[in-house]
Amino acid sequence: MPTPTPTPTTLCRLAFLAVAAITITEAAGDGTTHLHFYIHGTFTGANATTASLAGGGNSSSFGNVGAFDDELREGSDAASRHLGRAEGLLVQADQGNPAALWTMQNLVFTDGDYNGSTLVLDGRVDFSGGGAVEGAVVGGAGRFRRARGYSLMSKFGNPTPGTVVFEMDVYVTMA
Repeated sequence: MPTPTPTPTTLCRLAFLAVAAITITEAAGDGTTHLHFYIHGTFTGANATTASLAGGGNSSSFGNVGAFDDELREGSDAASRHLGRAEGLLVQADQGNPAALWTMQNLVFTDGDYNGSTLVLDGRVDFSGGGAVEGAVVGGAGRFRRARGYSLMSKFGNPTPGTVVFEMDVYVTMA
């Protein structure tokens, strides 16, 4: 017996039900997007991605200001897929702990699902205690317009002298 050919009306109804099911599934969750990637920084040499901008004018590191423009990659290997840049400022703003820094950074996505979008993170970075450092997602643009959430960053390793790799998980919701 031949299989009946669906009519255009049946196809429209099926398409509507599929879209409705997707919307309900997305609305049933908490709406959080989880991003996982690696930040690759280079501190020395001709290809350094960090720079010291100003000294604090005192005998300690308090008040030092720096900038960074590190690579965002899909994996911890330097040959993994390039997703964008982590660009921002660091300020040594804790007089009692030279390992603690205030940072403001933009995660600029130039490839993948979020190409053309950015996330803005703000917070304190202090790796002296070990473990992950938490930061706040305070905004974004493109697919991340009106973003809020948090990030967890931990030092992954130093693959070569003068380089460092950080692992980052970002949890984002849109207001």
